[in-house]
Amino acid sequence: MKRKFLTILLLLPTLLFGQINTDRVMIIGRNALYFEDYILSIQYFNQVINAKPYLHLPYFFRSLAKLNLDDFKGAEDDCSKVLMRNPFFVAGYQVRGLARVQQGKYKEAIEDYYEALKYDPEDVPVWNNLALCYINEENYEKAKESLQELSRISPKYTPAYLMKGDVALREKDTVSAMGYLDEAIALDKYDANTWGARAMLYLMQEKYPEAEKDLDEATYLSGQDPMHYINRALARFHQNNLRGAMSDYDLALDIDPQNFIGHYNRGLLRARVGDYNRALEDFDFVLNIDPDNLMATFNRGLLRSRTGDFSGAEADYTKVIDVYPAFYAGYHYRAEARKMLGDAKGYEQDELTMLKMQMEKPTAGQNQKSKSDETRKRSDKNMENYKKLVVADKDDISRNYKSEYRGRIQNKKVQVKSEPYFTLSYYEKSNEVRQIIHYHKFMDELNNKHILPYPLVITNREKPLSQEEADKHFALVDVHTAGMAKQPNSVEYRFARGLDFFLVQDIDNAIDDFSAAIQIDKTFYPAYFMRSLAKIKQLDYERAESGQDISKDKSTVIDYELVLNDLSTVIKLAPDFVYAYYNRAHLYFELKDFPAALSDYTEAIKINPEFAEAYFNRGIIHIFLGNNKDGVSDLSKAGELGIAASYNIIKRFRDAK
Repeated sequence: MKRKFLTILLLLPTLLFGQINTDRVMIIGRNALYFEDYILSIQYFNQVINAKPYLHLPYFFRSLAKLNLDDFKGAEDDCSKVLMRNPFFVAGYQVRGLARVQQGKYKEAIEDYYEALKYDPEDVPVWNNLALCYINEENYEKAKESLQELSRISPKYTPAYLMKGDVALREKDTVSAMGYLDEAIALDKYDANTWGARAMLYLMQEKYPEAEKDLDEATYLSGQDPMHYINRALARFHQNNLRGAMSDYDLALDIDPQNFIGHYNRGLLRARVGDYNRALEDFDFVLNIDPDNLMATFNRGLLRSRTGDFSGAEADYTKVIDVYPAFYAGYHYRAEARKMLGDAKGYEQDELTMLKMQMEKPTAGQNQKSKSDETRKRSDKNMENYKKLVVADKDDISRNYKSEYRGRIQNKKVQVKSEPYFTLSYYEKSNEVRQIIHYHKFMDELNNKHILPYPLVITNREKPLSQEEADKHFALVDVHTAGMAKQPNSVEYRFARGLDFFLVQDIDNAIDDFSAAIQIDKTFYPAYFMRSLAKIKQLDYERAESGQDISKDKSTVIDYELVLNDLSTVIKLAPDFVYAYYNRAHLYFELKDFPAALSDYTEAIKINPEFAEAYFNRGIIHIFLGNNKDGVSDLSKAGELGIAASYNIIKRFRDAK
C-alpha cells in the first residue's frame, strides 16, 4: 500500500498536467512561445482550446506560433477566430494583417490595419505595413500619404525612408530616391540595409564603383546577408574584376548554399576563366534545384563539351532545341558535339538546319553576341541571352524593408546582443561556422549510467523541439517517474525528469524536480546548475510580461539572488566548471553589475583561454563602459574563435575613441 501511494505521489505532476489546468497550460505555452519553441507551444494552446474554445487568447498565441513557422493561412484563420470572440482585440487585426501580407492579400490586410489604427493611431509597425501594402498594390499616392504620417510619428524610423526611396524609384524619380536613401544613411549609418539599398540604386544607374563602396559597408555591417555579396559581385563584374566577383559568390554561397543566382553566376564566371569542371558543378547544382531551366541546361551542355562529355552535351542541346526549335546556337553546338561523337548523319542534319535558317533569316545566329548589357532578369526566357549573368526580377529596393509586428516574438533586430546562457540539453542547433564541442567530465559519468535517454551536451544554442521530440519527452516523464517509484532516492531519475520538464517548457515542475534532486544529494551540482537556468527562464518570462527592468526593481533582484546562489554553489562544488562562471557573469551583466560580470568572464577565460563566448560578452561590456580598446581586443579574439558577429560590432565602434 505504501509503495502504491508513493507511485501516485511521484506521478502527481503528470496527473495534474493531464487534467488540463488551462491557466497553467497557457502559462507554459506562452513560455514556450517566448523562447521560440513554436511547435511545442502550439501543442499547449491546442489543449487550452480543446478545454475552453470560447477563449480568444489561446487562438491569438497559436496564430503567433504559426506565423513564425510560415503557416500564414493558419495564422490568418486563428486571428479570425480571435476577432470573432473579441472584436476589440487590436493585436488580432495587426497579426491577421501581417499574415495576409505574407499571402499577397493586400486589400484585406489594409482593412485590418485601418481597424487597428482606430484604437492606436500612432502604431509604427501598423503604419509601416500599411505603406507596404499600398506599395504592393501600386497605389503610390496612398503609400506616400502613409509614409508621410509614419515619418511624422517617428522621424528617425529609417525603413520609412527606404520605402519612400522605393516609391520614388517606381515612379522613375531617381533623384528623389537617392535623396531619401541618403537621409536613411544619415539617420543610421550602422544599418546594413540602408547601404545595400543605395547600392542597388547605384547598380541601376551603372555607377559600379559607388555601388561596390556601399556594399563594402553593407557586408561589413551584416556579414550574414548573401544578397549583399551577390550584388557586390555584380558591381565587381561590371568593373572586370572577375576574381573578386567569384570570391563574393563564394561568400554568398557559404551563407546560403541553396542560392540559385549565386550558383548560376559563379558557374558562368568560372567558365569564363576556364575553370570548367567547377563551373559544371555549379550548373549541376542549379539543375537539381530547377531541372527545367533551359538556360542552365544549355550552359551545362557547353561545359560538358569542353570537358569531353559530348554525349551529355548532345542530350542537353537536344533538350533546349526541343523547346526552342529556332535557336540557332543550339544547332551549332549540337553539330559540333555530334561531329565529335562520329554521328555524321546527325551532324549533317544540324548543318542543313542552320543553312536553312540563314537563308530564311540572314541575321540568324548573330544575336548570340553579347550586348552592352551583360545581365538578364531571372524570368527572361530569351535563349539568346544564355551568356548573361542573372539578376533578381525586381528593380526595386523592397527587399531592404519588411512587414513588422510589435512584440517579443517578432523583434529580431537587435543592435548589440550578447551570447546567451549555457545549458545542459540533449539537443543543440547546428553551426556550420563553428564546430566547437563543449564538454565537462561529469557528462561522461552521467551518460555512462544509462539513465538519461540521450547523450547530454553543454550548449548555448538551444534547439526548439520538433513535434516528435516533444512527444518523446512527454512520454519520458512517465518513464522517469516509474524509475523514481522503484528508486525513490535516485538523484539521476529526478534530474532526468527535471530535464524533460525543462525541455517541454514546464518550468515550475522542472524547478521542483531539480530541487528534489538537490535534497537527495546536496553535492550534485548539475541540479543546481539547471535549477538556476529554469529559474532564469521563469523570471525572464515574468519580467517580459510585466515590463520590469531587473536592474531597477528591487523585488526582482532579490529573486535573481536565488539564481546567483545556485551558480555560486556550483562553482564551490566544481571550481573547474567554467559554464557556471559564464552564466553568473551573464546574469551580473543583465543586472548591470558590470564589475562582477567582468570578473567572472575573466575567471572563465583563465580556465578556458579559448572560450569565445566569454571574450565576446566581456568585449560588449567593455564597449558599454567606454573601454573601446579593450572591447575591440576581446571582440577580435571572439571573432578569431568563430563568432562572426564580433566584426559587425567592431565596425560600429571603430571610429570611437
